[in-house]
Parts: sequence; C-alpha cells; structure tokens
Amino acid sequence: MKKRRDSKWVIRPMIAIFALFFSMAQPIHAGNAIPRLILQITVDQLRGDLPGRYRDRLGEDGFRYLMEQGTWYTDAHHQHANTETAVGHATLATGADPSRHGIVANDWINQKTNAFVYNTGDKRHHIIGREPKAHEGVSPRNLLTSTISDELVVHNGGRSRAFSVSVKDRGAILPGGHAGKAFWFSKSSGEFVTSTYYYDDYPAWVKQWNATKPADAFRGRSWELLNDISTYVHGQMDDRPYEADLKPLGRTFPHPLGGDTKYFYLLLTLTPVGDTLTLEFAKALVENEKLGQNDNGAPDYLQISFSSTDYIGHLFGPSSLETEDNILRLDRTLADLFQFIDESVGLDKTLIVLSADHGAPEAPEYMAALGLSTGRFAFDWFKTEGPLTEALQKKFGRDDLISGHSHPYLYLNLDAISSAGLDLADVERFVADELMKVPGIAYALTRSDLLAGRITESPVQNQIRRSFHPTRSGNIHMVPEHYWFLHSTEEAEKMGIGSIAAIHGSPWTYDTYVPIFFAGNGVPAQKIGRRVAPTDIAATLAAYLGVKPPSGSVGSVLIEVLR
Repeated sequence: MKKRRDSKWVIRPMIAIFALFFSMAQPIHAGNAIPRLILQITVDQLRGDLPGRYRDRLGEDGFRYLMEQGTWYTDAHHQHANTETAVGHATLATGADPSRHGIVANDWINQKTNAFVYNTGDKRHHIIGREPKAHEGVSPRNLLTSTISDELVVHNGGRSRAFSVSVKDRGAILPGGHAGKAFWFSKSSGEFVTSTYYYDDYPAWVKQWNATKPADAFRGRSWELLNDISTYVHGQMDDRPYEADLKPLGRTFPHPLGGDTKYFYLLLTLTPVGDTLTLEFAKALVENEKLGQNDNGAPDYLQISFSSTDYIGHLFGPSSLETEDNILRLDRTLADLFQFIDESVGLDKTLIVLSADHGAPEAPEYMAALGLSTGRFAFDWFKTEGPLTEALQKKFGRDDLISGHSHPYLYLNLDAISSAGLDLADVERFVADELMKVPGIAYALTRSDLLAGRITESPVQNQIRRSFHPTRSGNIHMVPEHYWFLHSTEEAEKMGIGSIAAIHGSPWTYDTYVPIFFAGNGVPAQKIGRRVAPTDIAATLAAYLGVKPPSGSVGSVLIEVLR
C-alpha cells in the first residue's frame, strides 16, 4: 500500500547514506544475535507492584515468564511530574523527558490561539473512512523528538519496519514514531483505524479483519469473574461508593456489556475485552505483515499498548476486585501473545520489553478509611466566578486574567494581562500564592520561575522542570498533596458515572512507579533492585541493537540486559 507521505520515501537514498555511517556501530550485548523482532509492550496504568501482588495466582507463561526468565527491574520510576498517558508513552518511546519530546500533557492550551491542543491532534490528517472534519485528525507531528523505532528504521535504511497498536490513538501514535505505522480502536465503529498520515487507504488485511466485526461478538455478554470470588484478595470490595456507576456496567460482578447502546464499543474498552481485541488485531498484523521474517535480516519493531488496566483503574481503583480480575486476565493475554510470537517468530529471536506509562493512586476514600489524610478539590475553584477570579479582581481590578485549565496547568490570559499593563511574572506569582492556600495543593510553580531557573533542587521541583516545555506548558504547574486530586463532580455526572475512583497525574511515587522487564533473545534471568527510569529503556534498546539513541534521549544503558 502506497503511503501518503511520498516525499518521505523520496529521501530513501539519504536514509541509506546515514545508515552507512551508523552501521559501524555494533551491539554491545554479550553473545546474543540481533533479534528479528523487538516487541515493546506498554500496559497503561500498571503500577509497579501490581504484577508481583498477585504472583501466586499467575500462570507460568505471562508475567511469570518475564519475572523468572527475564531481567526484572523492581524499582523503576518516571522522572517527570505530569504522569499522564500521552506523556508516559512518549517518554517510553523517545527516552526523553517531556521538556524535550514536547508531549507535556494529554491536552494543553495554545496560548496564541487560546485553543485546546490534543496530544496527537493534527487536522491535516483525518481518520481514513470518515468524512474529514476541520477540527479532527491525528498524527505524531506534535512529538518533537525521534523514537527508538524511528532510529531503527533509519539505521537500517528503511529495511526495518515499525508498527504500533492500541485501543487508544495516543497509545499507538506516539510509540509508533514518525516513521512507523499506527492502528487504534475506534470507539464509534468498533474497528481498528488509522489516519491519512500513514496510508491513503487501509491495507487489504485490515479491511478483512474489520469486516468480520470481532467486537460485535461481545454483544449481550458480561464481564464475569475468572475465578471463585473467595480466591480474590479484594473479594469483599465488589461494591464501593466511590466507584464509577456507568450503565450498564454497574459496580458489581457480573458487569453487563450491553449491546443496544451507541456507546457499546466504548464500554468494551472499559473492560478486559479492550485488551482481547488489541491482542487479536496485533496477531493479525504480525501474521499479515510478516513481522520478524525479513529476508534481509533487519529487525522489525512492534509496540502494543494494553489500555484496560487504565480504564478499570480509573473507574474502580487499583485496589478493587475489578482491577485484580483484570490483572489475572491480562496475564493470560500476555501468555497468549508470547506463545503466538514464539510460534511465528521465536522468543529466542524476539527481544521483549514491558513497562508502563504511569502508575496509579488509590481512591482517596479508600486511603482515608485506612487513616491517611486525603481528598479531592473541585474544578470550580478555577471557574470565572470562582474564588481565584475574585482574588484577581480585588488585586488587579480584572476578572478576565484566567484563560483556562488543563491538568496540571493553569493558563493565564496573556492578552488581558498585556492590555492592562500588568507584569506577567507578578500575576503568576500572585496566582501561585493564592493556589497554595487551597487545601490539597502542595506546589504551584510559575512559568517565569521555571524559565529563570528559580527553583530548588528538590525531587518534586526537578520533576516539574523535566515536565516543562516553554511553548506548551501552562503559566502555573499545580501539584496535589498525596492522594489528593482534581475532581469534577459536574463532569462525572454529565458522563453518567457519578464518580471517578482514582486519577493519576502527580509526581508522587504511586504515580511514577512502574515495572520494567526485558526478556527473550538470550536476556539473562535476574531481578534488579536499583533505582532506574523508563527513559533508560530507549537507551538500552539503542545499545542492544547498535543504533544511535533517539534525538532527545536522556536515559542510561541498563547494563544488566547487555550481559
């Protein structure tokens, strides 16, 4: 299938020249051949303790394969402050902090136009098969640095191929990089889709896969417990008042999936079915694109992002019966994937790396019941008629100085500040001081202070610095207290869910804590307890494969993987 980006392929001779220069670089791992396939797995919201939490009930061929036959880093933490999905996926792919790769949040505000920017938004490239709309479209153009998959493609002169699959567009597009191809699940059509950035039309095998409508097989079914409820750690926690009550799923097992609602496909992604569909599409991709089977010996790259853990964690919390059952099901999904890869490519010829884009907090109400100080604070504080606007009116005589809010940033109205003859740094400082009076806010750092380097060398402020990009980050970066988070009851009610159990996005360890596993292709079996970072993954893959690191990479090579 011919790509739309013909101009990119016109420069293949140039890529080949670059590849010639870099071909002198050799992998530095001991004794192992270059793999035929790099399989990078991202489990959305997989906090670092969750795989080991249920280890005694896992099978031998999923998580335990990674734990017992691979290299397992048990103390891995993201180093940036805004631990959101897009940010984490970009970091895993690039080995860069958000300050370098530019994906500072799931959404941010363009202060020149005052418009919200979606992390993969690109109105120039619409979804294939949909009527183009001026405000819609996606691509990796907002990602400012190269990814490890980009570098692999460049190194091998285009002979290596890169693909990425997820339920979420951002879970596929950002790891897929600029030179790869990405597919994600449409929550409106129940199909896996892509955009005109990648193709003019769908490959024939994608059309055939979608034509079978695999998602429709789940109409009228329910998400049931995998095992007897008495065997679950959280068996007594099937119905908690802070859990979301989204119809028809409800808050207790079995969870009906429905089938007669326009939101049916969306509901599927909020259950383990989302991972099931992702796996089946990924298997079809490997088979039809013949990944890992290049006659020229160049390795291919496949990234799969499993999203159900994230959705379920938001709705029910990480310490819930639903999350526990999902982890057990995800374990089976991974075992299925590894068996398929072993049969189609060979695990001895596949380098596997698994990590997560971020961790997860417990529900504040759950922690409060155990004696911790927690809570939620509402978006109302930032509204036009809210307390902050009133304080600004009293101080500066203006009630239009706030432009908007997009987690974790508060944006100021630059035009209003300029027209009033106010000093931006003074307004930012006043707003930050007012925010620090709000219960539940631990830090409020200004853009002016970050640009001028007026921050302390504390862990949290360094995390904020790593998250800061001068043209995308807001005027104020807000950090909640431990186990506090912003919560909009109004928005939750509009969605018909009543509440959200847990929301990640802080610099605290429960949100930064993720697992890192390397396995396959001769990787040694070992358990490593030293502190490492997900930015180290891209650097390690680069060293392992003998390619240069991504352009913004800041990580260190995990030497244990190379032995």
